[in-house]
Parts: sequence; structure tokens; C-alpha cells
Amino acid sequence: MSAVEERLAGLGLTLPDVVPPLAAYQPAVRSGAYVYTSGQLPMVDGKLPVTGKVGAEVTAEEAKELARVCALNALAAVKSVAGDLDRVARVVKVVGFVASAADFTGQPGVVNGASELLGEVLGEKGVHARSAVGVAVLPLDAPVEVEIQVELVP
Repeated sequence: MSAVEERLAGLGLTLPDVVPPLAAYQPAVRSGAYVYTSGQLPMVDGKLPVTGKVGAEVTAEEAKELARVCALNALAAVKSVAGDLDRVARVVKVVGFVASAADFTGQPGVVNGASELLGEVLGEKGVHARSAVGVAVLPLDAPVEVEIQVELVP
């Protein structure tokens, strides 16, 4: 077990299996020293635990927890191409998409769920640039979707 997975275990978390693609793409690809994940939905055991718009059917706190699940799924995707999460030199960028009710403006707080998880698990290596974007709808009516880019140690 990698040191990163040991930290996950210390948080009461386990790295899930990679979520299978919903269409014609790969969950993650490597290009040189970088791994780019596709957008990760908050799938748990093959299904979404909650659907709907944040600020309407889904609370901001629920969505923040779902963003943590997205980040965990993204780490699983990274491991699938990197082989070992201890090879992560740093998280470079996080992009979070929040399916938002028309008057919801708390997207940064929702995406904090992903950012905070990466910090808890990777420490300084988890500090990253980020975008948090409100959108009308996401695949399968998911409330949140997260993609990450990481740099690997040579």
C-alpha cells in the first residue's frame, strides 16, 4: 500500500475502483510527466447517491461532500495510469463543475470539498490552481463533476 493510500485509510477512506467511462473517452491519460483525468462524477458503487441542482434539490453541504467523492474517484483514475499515487509530485490544477440552481453562487465552497480532500491526502503536493464553474446540467443529472491534472515525479 502506498503512503498516499495509507493516509486515505487514516481518514477512513479507501481508493475506489476506477469509474468506467460513460462514453468514448478514457478516465485518465498520461502525457509526459502529467496525468489528466476526465471529469469524475461522484459515483459510489456504480451509481450517483444524489442527483439534481445545487441550491435546489441538493444543498451546498451535500454537494461539497460529493466533490470529495469526485476527488477520490479522480485519484483512482490517476493511479490507473501512474501505477502508484506516491509518484504524484503535485496536483497542478483542479476544475470543478457545479450543476447550479439559477440563483446559486456558492460554487467555490462546493469545489472546496475536492480541494480539501486533496490537501488532506497529499499535503503540500495537493496545493493547486483551481476553477469552480456553475453549469446548467451535468451528465446523469449529477450535482458536481471534478477533473484534476497532476505532475508525476520523473
